[in-house]
Amino acid sequence: MGAGHDHGHAHGAPAGGTASAAYRGRLRVALTITLGVMVVEIVGGVLSGSLALVADAAHMATDALGLGMALLAIHFANRPPSERRTFGYARAEILAALANCLLLLGVGGYVLFEAVQRFVSPAGVEGGLTLVFGAIGLVANLVSLTLLMRGQKESLNVRGAFLEVAADALGSLAVIVSALVVMTTGWTAADPIASLAIALMIVPRSFKLLRETLDVLLEAAPKDVDMAQVRAHILATDGVEDVHDLHAWTITSGMPVLSAHVVVRPEVLDALGHEKMLHELQSCLGDHFDVEHCTFQLEPRGHAEHEARLCH
Repeated sequence: MGAGHDHGHAHGAPAGGTASAAYRGRLRVALTITLGVMVVEIVGGVLSGSLALVADAAHMATDALGLGMALLAIHFANRPPSERRTFGYARAEILAALANCLLLLGVGGYVLFEAVQRFVSPAGVEGGLTLVFGAIGLVANLVSLTLLMRGQKESLNVRGAFLEVAADALGSLAVIVSALVVMTTGWTAADPIASLAIALMIVPRSFKLLRETLDVLLEAAPKDVDMAQVRAHILATDGVEDVHDLHAWTITSGMPVLSAHVVVRPEVLDALGHEKMLHELQSCLGDHFDVEHCTFQLEPRGHAEHEARLCH
């Protein structure tokens, strides 16, 4: 770097790795529960003839795959960085969340199709068996939700798994309601209606997670960081004249980063020193915003025009 360039760094990766690493054990338990319920619901769907149970079992299968990918992503995301991959494999968690979205959308489409087919060609359903297996699924899903509740607030990867299990819990509830209707009224159309309800619970949540995941991949500013306020705080720092090339993005859940070129008055920089100025800028952002990994380039007035010429 030429004269007048300085960098301040604070590494914001969580001490134990990425945000979801702390919930690896809970994800494993949730995966075990999901696999068990999937097998139970497949058996229950075959024995009872319930499409709602089969649909929920299919969703469980994608949940199991999604949880497995989430765990695999955590493994890769917490590998140390290298000369080629300077942030390591942290983005693996976001890619896993994206894959989970696609799986969820696929399952929602499948359930919608099968439900329509059931309306066209009704099939018999044993309400009692459906009720028993639906209740087993609901209890198991509630246990998994409890395990993942806290982690879903901190990691997109864990949130993807949480939303899948939440949709399963609601699906199991829909299965129970449809079974009770079939048992008390004999109206078998309640089963495909429950299947439609499951699909309608899956799809909107999938699109919400997809939007958040794409924001990370497109390097949008973190949703809880107001860039106008960040700029204002930097400009309010004593000795700062201007700021340009201000960028903030998210590497993975719990790892927001920021970079900026800060124009500083020479007399202030000479009096304070580069290190003190960098410390003040870092403290300013650290006190007001959830961005701990920052890179600042300190430069004199007029240097930005020089950089622009170099880019041609």
